[in-house]
Amino acid sequence: MGQLIAVGKTNEIPDGEAKVITVNRKDIAVFFTDGSYFAIDDACPHAGASLAGGFVEDGEVTCPVHAWRFKLADGAWADNPRVKTGCYKTSVVGDVVFVEVP
Repeated sequence: MGQLIAVGKTNEIPDGEAKVITVNRKDIAVFFTDGSYFAIDDACPHAGASLAGGFVEDGEVTCPVHAWRFKLADGAWADNPRVKTGCYKTSVVGDVVFVEVP
């Protein structure tokens, strides 16, 4: 089990949006959509753009720079699942969201 990092309260991330946290000099985007929280690396592996600023729909976030789509559940690129960005487990205890990092 990795380290649990408190992201914030459940009401701090609106549906379809993300919050960026920095852990060990790495930015992680924490998304809330369809009643669930997801966490992936914030940098698109294609262009390095912030995925937190992307459009969220149907369990995917679209990179705002070149429109690459990543699945929030596992960080896989929708067009080629062999390409992935980092993905982290999330949990909620009471009204606090946590991300598990290695």
